Amino acid sequence: MLVLATVVLGIVLLLGSGLAILHLRAEGPPRLCAWLGPVHGLIAIAGLVLLIVALPGTPNESRTGTASFGTIAATTLTLALLVGLAVLTAQLRKWRLRGTLIGMHGTVAVAGFVILLVYTLLA
Repeated sequence: MLVLATVVLGIVLLLGSGLAILHLRAEGPPRLCAWLGPVHGLIAIAGLVLLIVALPGTPNESRTGTASFGTIAATTLTLALLVGLAVLTAQLRKWRLRGTLIGMHGTVAVAGFVILLVYTLLA
């Protein structure tokens, strides 16, 4: 199940990258982002739930020094989810800080995914 969570979150990462490029290249958010953004968020929540469910059944990899990577990845991706909710709030209220929030959201999400990928590959 850990591999499935990693694959789902990888797809979410690619989808989010596309959304960020679309959003930052346009003068305003394109219409595609109006429905693709919530789909991105819902799939991300599903992937995070899969990860949290998979963590207790994953063997402890203390010999490679990655024993806590799963917990760190889940925590980091949860933080990315919270920043993503801030992006959604800014979008709905038409605040001007959306680009900054999108950058923060993407940075935290990529960091969490890289940690998860290392954990998955070494588990």
